[in-house]
Amino acid sequence: MQRIILIIIGWLAVALGTLGVFLPLLPTTPFILLAAWCFARSSPRFHRWLLYRSWFGGYLRHWQQYKAMPPGAKPKAIAVILITFAISLWLVNMLWVRLLLLAILAGLLFFMWRIPVVDSEQQK
Repeated sequence: MQRIILIIIGWLAVALGTLGVFLPLLPTTPFILLAAWCFARSSPRFHRWLLYRSWFGGYLRHWQQYKAMPPGAKPKAIAVILITFAISLWLVNMLWVRLLLLAILAGLLFFMWRIPVVDSEQQK
């Protein structure tokens, strides 16, 4: 029963993480890390799929090995965050929602700033 629950949570996390790529209020990284954790404890097959066949696999393997982001990933992630939030701020007319979006943006940028990046010498 626990295995089935972890698989369901894992796939739900993959779905939410994938949506988070396109929706600024859903953070992708925590959901994908949760999916990897759930699959590692419930299904070696799904865990292998997530690590080697999914769009997120390279980032997950890098995180597992170095506990850091690969070079170049942080600027890309920050650019996507800024673009999606800029579009959201442009589309929303309510002041309180804009303020909430700005607060979430500040939190996300602070979180991204704190994540370490592995340089090429550390990878060798």
